[in-house]
Amino acid sequence: MTKKNKFASTFVDISSQLKRFVSRIVQPDDVDDIVQETFIKSYEADLKQDIQYTRSYMLKTAKHLALNHVAKWDNKFNDSLDDDSELPVLLKSMQLEDEYTSKERFLLFCKATEQLSPSTRKCFILKKVYGMSQKEIASEMQLSQSTVEKHIAKGLLKTMLYMREHDQNQVAKTKHDNSLHPLTVKRVAK
Repeated sequence: MTKKNKFASTFVDISSQLKRFVSRIVQPDDVDDIVQETFIKSYEADLKQDIQYTRSYMLKTAKHLALNHVAKWDNKFNDSLDDDSELPVLLKSMQLEDEYTSKERFLLFCKATEQLSPSTRKCFILKKVYGMSQKEIASEMQLSQSTVEKHIAKGLLKTMLYMREHDQNQVAKTKHDNSLHPLTVKRVAK
């Protein structure tokens, strides 16, 4: 078998492995391009020098090409975002929407905790908001750790159910509102 045929055969044998390897680093659309470039770069290098471990060389080449590709994309992305005035209006409005949604979720969380008994609410908030351990909460509130654990579990369950119910009500309200929207009302033939 000639040197060229051996090289091509090795590439064919490991091409699926190269694709899997590269797919862990780059976007799926870029995998085939990186693998193809791996073959070209490796073949060019093999013409200039005798590569003893072709398989290892191709894997290493694929890794470097994939990492370089990611670095180029990252630099291009960062360069385009350096000037805040160039950010699209859509991106800014999405940030405002995310901020609004986050505040809305926090207010819903506060309403959910208001539904809890005072001792459950205090244990739950000390754990989830202030990050205290159950032992610290037990000491602070002069309760047993098992009681604290029960309060936290009860608070978590009731808060989660309250928020889930609110979310379902919002979805139902949105569907109802959309059915009344003038553009979605179907005309009935007379």
